[in-house]
Amino acid sequence: MSLNKTELVSAIASKSGLTKADADKALDAFQEVLIESLGKGEAVKVTGLFSAERVERAARTGRNPRTGEEIQIPANFGVKLSAGSLLKKAVAK
Repeated sequence: MSLNKTELVSAIASKSGLTKADADKALDAFQEVLIESLGKGEAVKVTGLFSAERVERAARTGRNPRTGEEIQIPANFGVKLSAGSLLKKAVAK
């Protein structure tokens, strides 16, 4: 099972006492701040929950799975997520 955005907004609203509209706005704002910060190269850390940072990926040689032909994959950026202590404890139960 997975939690979609609508279910997450409902859960946030019920736990925080916010309306669903306000919870949706808060979640959208969090998403925007996360994207903007990572886009600038800034790390985002929510103590106990997670940390996210932009990492550089080097250029490398890959393989086309259909043809087996080697291809060059250019250098790029990715996102590294690390679980915080509260999240680790929650999934270990």
